Amino acid sequence: MARDILFLLKEDFMDGAGAPYFCPDCAQISGVLSYFPKLRHKLDIRYVDFPRPRNEIVELLEEKHQGCPVLVLDKPPAMDALAYVTGHANGRSFISGAKAIANYWSYTESVSRPH
Repeated sequence: MARDILFLLKEDFMDGAGAPYFCPDCAQISGVLSYFPKLRHKLDIRYVDFPRPRNEIVELLEEKHQGCPVLVLDKPPAMDALAYVTGHANGRSFISGAKAIANYWSYTESVSRPH
């Protein structure tokens, strides 16, 4: 069964300053998934390392679209959901950013919207 693929950065990554970091947008999406666990069962969730290139994303969406979080849609969205799509690459539609992803799920999965 094919599913949408959600890419999130792994927590506690290093970014040159010597202290561990986390991605606030990825943490926000993790929070949405904890609020609405039914979403987890509909997704292929993949955690990627911070350093670029993030090859697993690049293979699907090209190098310029490797930011996280990103939701790669398994199939093109219905016409009424096209407004939520933030980009297309290699014949795939995707949604970038926590708020855009959460708004898409609100529309397609009947969960609460971000406020």
